[in-house]
Amino acid sequence: MLIVIISDVHNNLVNLKKVLDYCGKRKIKKIICCGDLASQETLDFLRDNFSGEILYAFGNMDVGQINIKTLKHENNNSFEYKNVMIFRDFGEVEIEGFSVAFVHYPDKAKKLCESGDYDTVFYGHTHKPWIETIETRRKQYLFNCTMLNPGNVAGEIYLPTFAVWEVESNNFELIKIHDLE
Repeated sequence: MLIVIISDVHNNLVNLKKVLDYCGKRKIKKIICCGDLASQETLDFLRDNFSGEILYAFGNMDVGQINIKTLKHENNNSFEYKNVMIFRDFGEVEIEGFSVAFVHYPDKAKKLCESGDYDTVFYGHTHKPWIETIETRRKQYLFNCTMLNPGNVAGEIYLPTFAVWEVESNNFELIKIHDLE
């Protein structure tokens, strides 16, 4: 299974469309977004142009831009919007045996990694693609948690990028949006 991880779209629909075209060509069924779509229109564009599951954690540019009053509440932290699960603070899911969290902020991502509850934590905010391993404890055992920032779709500060996670092999690939056809 392939999963696309995006962050910091900042209303750049041209680059988001390239990401979604990539997903369509590779039959990707799940996108994890680490925040900063930055408007209801961008959320609608993502939802209307991707038929798979979308998991989305709010970023600082989403507060006040996405009208959560119109969304179906799942609990205090999550909302459902058609095929999108939106998380106010951070999201967590189980994917083929991996415990995964996703959040916008790097400091929260590090705390989630250090908690020992997750195998992988995705985050955004800095716009800089980055991957690191955090050694932590799960019960009495030491293990490594992968912390990954897919960069930014908007192309602000750094070149526009996103990540693809090949779950079975637990490998990550950084994709440069400008290299896509």
